[in-house]
Amino acid sequence: MKHRLLRVNELIKRELSSLIARDITFENALVTINQVDVTSDLKSAHVYVSVLGEGRAGAMKQLEENRSTLQADLSRHVVLKYTPHLVFHLDDSIERGARVIEIMQEIEAPGKKPE
Repeated sequence: MKHRLLRVNELIKRELSSLIARDITFENALVTINQVDVTSDLKSAHVYVSVLGEGRAGAMKQLEENRSTLQADLSRHVVLKYTPHLVFHLDDSIERGARVIEIMQEIEAPGKKPE
């Protein structure tokens, strides 16, 4: 069952990514699906989304507004017993990672003294 759930997660992530790229235009934002976690009963899917750029709140709002359309399109592309209810979560792990790298580079920079 666990392997099946992993395959379902990956399949939904891939299909949802292409649906979002094709159907939704985001202003001042690059939206990426980092991970999808489908519950074991396949009734809901937690979609972790990374938003780079200034339009973070607008991008999340757009995803919520298009949720039912995305679910309907997903049901046509992915045949499952239930089409999971999509729940979007903002995932800022990429941004946090970039900030950590930036801090490490500041620490390593020789001869630079903070003012």
